[in-house]
Amino acid sequence: MTVWQHLKRPPWRTILLLFAILCLLGIAYLAWSPGKRIRDGRHDLRSNGIWIQHGWLGDDLWFQRNQKDKTLFRNDQKIQELADLLISHGVKYVFPHVCPCNPSGKIAPIDPVQTERFLDHFGDFSVIPWIGGILDIHCSPKSKQWRINFISSVVDLLETHPRLASVQLNIEPMPTGNTDFLTLLDELRQALPDGKILSVAAYPPPTRWHPFPDVHWDESYFGKVAQRTEQIAPMMYDTSIKLPKLYQHLMSKWTSDVLNWSGDTQVLLGVPVYDDAGVGYHSPKVENLQNALLGIHAGLNKFRPLPKNYTGVSIYCEWEMDQQEWDYLKKEFEKIP
Repeated sequence: MTVWQHLKRPPWRTILLLFAILCLLGIAYLAWSPGKRIRDGRHDLRSNGIWIQHGWLGDDLWFQRNQKDKTLFRNDQKIQELADLLISHGVKYVFPHVCPCNPSGKIAPIDPVQTERFLDHFGDFSVIPWIGGILDIHCSPKSKQWRINFISSVVDLLETHPRLASVQLNIEPMPTGNTDFLTLLDELRQALPDGKILSVAAYPPPTRWHPFPDVHWDESYFGKVAQRTEQIAPMMYDTSIKLPKLYQHLMSKWTSDVLNWSGDTQVLLGVPVYDDAGVGYHSPKVENLQNALLGIHAGLNKFRPLPKNYTGVSIYCEWEMDQQEWDYLKKEFEKIP
């Protein structure tokens, strides 16, 4: 058959073939079950985490800049309501936002009276301020003087408020292999007062679905960070994935990977509940509590028994959680007393 004759053939055969392939792919996707529903509470150790908003510890200038109402936070009743809500859902680790730091290295200021008021109500929790900022804008770990200023500021915070369990470091983006970050962790670990844990908001493993090394850590680097900390909370979201089951599958794989890569370091699996629709890296219809938990259940179900370093999930974030999501968490994850 000549090329001309081939081009003159009716296209229906090709169209039918493509249609059949698409149908098979659709059927395969519908039949695929990468997530797992588990409702008996076996994966809830009542030691979960949550990132909470800046206003709970923030200073007056933060409220002025952001036109926020201080009475929503500096209020004993409101603080106790938050504590009661979190403890009822098995939350133990609370990460108040204290970002970004000053470019010179000084961490964001907080209100000392409010901080002590907050700690009065959170005696049953580990309160770990979440500190850091944007790499090369707020944070310069390659600079020795910046590290000195930053660490001094952290030590001052923990000595002023000794009931704080310690700090969680979050610098974004942080490319895999960055040795300056490891140096900062070493120096910070050495300077922390006795009994304080060092936590890191970490990046998840690489994936072909989101190939950006600035926001993924390979196994070697993930392990090096974990070795320098007592707690690691991988942020398992912002993948740009558009298919729910693909995200469930990735969450399952990431769950087993980070637990295997973390050694003896505590692991809190970060799950998304925020609604930043319209940004290219996050789809709330895909990256949400439901799909995240389905994937985590599937990943954890591969272990018998659960790994000793598994601590729970950590919710990002408190200010985006609504009653429907709290109800879903209770139904689909929690161990009911």
